[in-house]
Amino acid sequence: MRVLPIAVAVAAAALTLTACDSGGDSSGESKASPDSAAKTTSANCKIDQVGIQVGPANAAPAAGDTGNVPVTLTNNGAECTLEGFPGIAVQGGSTTTDVPEQEAATPPKLTLAKDGTATFTITYVRGEAGDGKSLDATTLKISLPGATDTQSFKWSYGPLAGKSDSGDLDASVSPFQTAGD
Repeated sequence: MRVLPIAVAVAAAALTLTACDSGGDSSGESKASPDSAAKTTSANCKIDQVGIQVGPANAAPAAGDTGNVPVTLTNNGAECTLEGFPGIAVQGGSTTTDVPEQEAATPPKLTLAKDGTATFTITYVRGEAGDGKSLDATTLKISLPGATDTQSFKWSYGPLAGKSDSGDLDASVSPFQTAGD
């Protein structure tokens, strides 16, 4: 019968594996080495470690129309996390106005591996240039949660409408979402 030789081979393999000493203790608990702990602990993503692509946008063609500007971040460094909302500000002349976070949105905590991507969307209502209520924006500034450093990009999607004035924009930014596969 073949059952006996197979059973003997399996038992021998099991005894051989238990005889190996991996340098650990016999408590049955796995212990992470300092090197493995550094690899599994991820810090907040830094603005200088991510590549940022703004657009292509679904721009609002006329005053009163709604536009969406997607922004994609690619992690070019070590694994890191994004928790919260991106910091978004738009600037026109000497006026800089923050874009508020999307209401009722709960941002997930995302872990980005090297070359991992995340996205968020800026939604805005196009204003009318020079109406005193809109911000004639020319620059988009992006920061990551918990950081003050920004990257600046050209804003080419027209003026942003203000709800009451140019300091109270009719716009919002969504939380981060995982992008890609």
